[in-house]
Amino acid sequence: MAPMIYTLYGFAIFFFIFWCGMWLLHLIAIVYGKYRLHKKIIPEPTDEPYPGVSILKPLMGVDPHLVSNLETFFTLNYPMYEILFCIEDEKDPAIDVVNALIEKYPKVSTSVFVGGSLVGVNPKINNMNKAYEASSYDLILISDSGIRMKEDTLLDMVNHMTEKTGLIHQMPFTCDRNGFAATLEKIYFGTAQSRIYLCADFVRVNCHTGMSTLMRKAVLEEHGGLKTFGCYLAEDFFIAKCFIDRGWKIGISSHPALQNSGLCDVNSFQARLTRWAKLRLAMVPLVIIFEPLTECMVIGACAAWAFSLLFLWEPLVFYLVHILVWFLCDWILLSIVQNGTLPFNKFDFIIGWLFRECSAPYLFLLAVLDPTIKWRNRVFKLAWGGVAQELKPRIKC
Repeated sequence: MAPMIYTLYGFAIFFFIFWCGMWLLHLIAIVYGKYRLHKKIIPEPTDEPYPGVSILKPLMGVDPHLVSNLETFFTLNYPMYEILFCIEDEKDPAIDVVNALIEKYPKVSTSVFVGGSLVGVNPKINNMNKAYEASSYDLILISDSGIRMKEDTLLDMVNHMTEKTGLIHQMPFTCDRNGFAATLEKIYFGTAQSRIYLCADFVRVNCHTGMSTLMRKAVLEEHGGLKTFGCYLAEDFFIAKCFIDRGWKIGISSHPALQNSGLCDVNSFQARLTRWAKLRLAMVPLVIIFEPLTECMVIGACAAWAFSLLFLWEPLVFYLVHILVWFLCDWILLSIVQNGTLPFNKFDFIIGWLFRECSAPYLFLLAVLDPTIKWRNRVFKLAWGGVAQELKPRIKC
């Protein structure tokens, strides 16, 4: 009986410490987010011109927001840059969209690369590799098709690229859109995702997502170029790891990445979250133990049991207070990341927040039970360490 009691108390102490750690993350994210995000950087006078930037835009298909998203890259307030559009299929209608914008903005340096190249299993790397090899400048910006830029975002990213910094990325967020799915996306990226992202940047841990990333081409070349990462589906994680391993700093810009994909529904969003969870499980196996405990409902239940055992507190009251305070912290953090009026009211936030928090453990369980990854019309299997293998690969002529 005694060993069983010691075991129970051991678990209770573990949950108590983990619960306290989660509140520390809340505090760091709120304070650091207020300090780091949406800061206007005034460049110091210098005789050296701003470095040129090659922007890689991998495209596939056309959604309702593609034209407006791409147009924001033609109107950037930056002295010297080029846009390299990467389109794998020569029949892709995105080619017509790109050509129309090139005709509208003839003064912007642009190139279109059609066909891609087979350098690995990662479709995004295959699509971008030709453009990368033809890029003219020392700084490379990889930007997904669904990203919308403000006029000064590129300038902000370059200003954060100090002598010891090799990679600057934008923290994922979303544009203001209508509908429950859009509300759900904004809540997730402005709370759960932002909390981890800001804390990781604060303690200098790799939490890089590659939807909008500025990096030094010379460092990639030392590692063999962009094609070296074609064997991974989570190429963004391993690119950042490459920079860190070589002694370079990485960091976030003060502008969050404004995702504005035309595809916005609950099922697609949840499939995306499940896919990301599968990638994390393959790259960092300990995620299977600790990630569920970072969710409000799970750690709250564990902490309620721990406090009832250690301090004889009423578990139900503790659990409800825990959820309420977590909810308030998330509202504060989301308001900081938004940096303005939210496009929904408090009632919509309550419904979206509860739906997100209650569905998160279920989505993680799905990721554990089915490790295969479906990406558009292709299926991949991951080995430990993140190396991917495509199941039933397409036949190349």
